[in-house]
Amino acid sequence: MCGFLGEFLLHQQDPISKVTFEELLKKSSHRGPDHSFSVSESYYQLGFNRLAILDLSTVGNQPKLSPSKRYHVVFNGEIYNFKSLAKKYLSVTATSDTSVLVQLLDLLGIQETIKVLQGMYALAIIDTAKKTISLVRDLTGIKPLFYGVSEHGIVFASQFNQIFNHPFFMGDLELRPAIMKEYFGLGYMPAPNTIYSKVFQVLPGELITFSISGECNKKKITSFDKTIDAPLPFENTTEYQQLLTSIIKEQLVSDVPIATFLSGGIDSPIVSAIAKEQKKSIQAFTLAVDDPAYDESKKAHLYAKHIDIKQTIETIKKEDLLHVIETHFNYLTEPLGDYSSIPTYIISNLARKNHTVMLSGDGGDELFFGYPRMQSILKKRTWFRIPFRIRKPLIRLALKLKLTDSWGPYTYEKLDDWILSKHEQIPNHILQKIMPNSMYSQELKDLYHVPKSLTKNKLLHWMRYNEFYGHLQRVLVKVDRMSMANSLEVRVPFLDKKSIHYAWKRIPKIKNNTYILKGLLKKLMSDYYPADIIEQKKKGFSVPIVDWLHGDLRIDVEKHLFEMPIYGETNINVKELQDYVQQFYDDAHQDAWGVWHLYAWQKWARAEGLL
Repeated sequence: MCGFLGEFLLHQQDPISKVTFEELLKKSSHRGPDHSFSVSESYYQLGFNRLAILDLSTVGNQPKLSPSKRYHVVFNGEIYNFKSLAKKYLSVTATSDTSVLVQLLDLLGIQETIKVLQGMYALAIIDTAKKTISLVRDLTGIKPLFYGVSEHGIVFASQFNQIFNHPFFMGDLELRPAIMKEYFGLGYMPAPNTIYSKVFQVLPGELITFSISGECNKKKITSFDKTIDAPLPFENTTEYQQLLTSIIKEQLVSDVPIATFLSGGIDSPIVSAIAKEQKKSIQAFTLAVDDPAYDESKKAHLYAKHIDIKQTIETIKKEDLLHVIETHFNYLTEPLGDYSSIPTYIISNLARKNHTVMLSGDGGDELFFGYPRMQSILKKRTWFRIPFRIRKPLIRLALKLKLTDSWGPYTYEKLDDWILSKHEQIPNHILQKIMPNSMYSQELKDLYHVPKSLTKNKLLHWMRYNEFYGHLQRVLVKVDRMSMANSLEVRVPFLDKKSIHYAWKRIPKIKNNTYILKGLLKKLMSDYYPADIIEQKKKGFSVPIVDWLHGDLRIDVEKHLFEMPIYGETNINVKELQDYVQQFYDDAHQDAWGVWHLYAWQKWARAEGLL
């Protein structure tokens, strides 16, 4: 894990000063505290902050030239199959994924090299022969990659704030109301957009190339289909177990201390059990909280004891969590409204005391259908075949007779809107009042557009596609920003390329006319843990946000939302926004998450000096 910054100049423009460039590079120093270096050429500058994981020698330092000196590269992430690639293509034994990458570029070129990579990465590749810059992001979007386009050139970086603080854009930060509205509703900036008109994100699996004349070419190297014709059932746990074992074995390669996160759920216990089989000395890390409603440490301890893995349990109190809120906002570097970023920051900070790399269970819910909202949508989907004006009185009658239990098909005319509402933390009718003159972007509308005439199986698969390119992206932002705030690398075995390709062809089995969501992983759990532990209730990894907003945080929330200007307020109906917050404090609604989105927006803007 690392952080980089670069400029690619157009039309013989001059680069910014070395001093200014180095100051911007320092903004990502927490992403790579082990080595920092930059280079300046006639039409580009590259800077890199390294977190040394593989080959701690200078061989892994960047920016790095390929042996032919044609390609100049900065690279954030890990390539897990670098050893097998070195053996297959280079006939050598390798210790550094960076050195393998640049040699493959000379041998295969950019596109073919990307196709054989297996890992999590963001790449910026200068082709000095063609005078182009290529930006590439891993197929899941685990690692961030932002870029800005100006008349002076292209600026690219690991952090959003490195772009909008660059001299090419300062003083020209035009807000995009559509993406502001998406942030207020969803709590993050969905790629490829950002809240600024000239700043973007590389999509997962995308390759973007700019020429020295400013021409831009975008290409999807890897993507996953919205629908599949003949999905297979999840039933062969042995096949996936062997696949996941091979993935975890690759991801255990590290020249620094590595451990696993272990919770009371399903995903991280599976990863921990397989990791323990492959590396007997590996340790597990668990966060305990002093609120019994949220504490999973006792169940996690039973898991650890059963697989005989050495476990560290760090206990934190409410005061500890509240204490880091201000600090954690300083590391977000972009608007993010997921309040579970607070415990994620804490657990990353504590894990970093003894480890530099952690394995996590993120991605299991998205790949293997772990969200109850999927089942709800499937059960109610047929209502949306009835014209809306006829449907409303029918649902009202069905509710009265207790034949249904959902107001969704009554409230929303289209299935698309109902599904989107399950991800919006500020209700859409409130969003319309707060930003009445703005519509969501076309990209977001496309993501939530349900193709017509989908069978039940195809709709279920579409929902996974939607979760993968929607909700999962917010989760990955949270985990990356909070772990890298503490110079900690987090690896996600479920989101390995091989794991995704396996899962994408399959859907859950049906029992009693109901899909068994996450059935494969539940069955796999039983291979490692006894039923009496598994069946204990999971409590969730979160914080008592309603109590916090009404209690310890209330003064600061009111300060930022009632006493200070609202960032971007010319695009907002400030009275409606403040009424929504006040209604929360008057107990007219309990949309704590939505209030947090607004509070986090202000805290981010203030941390970045925008207020």
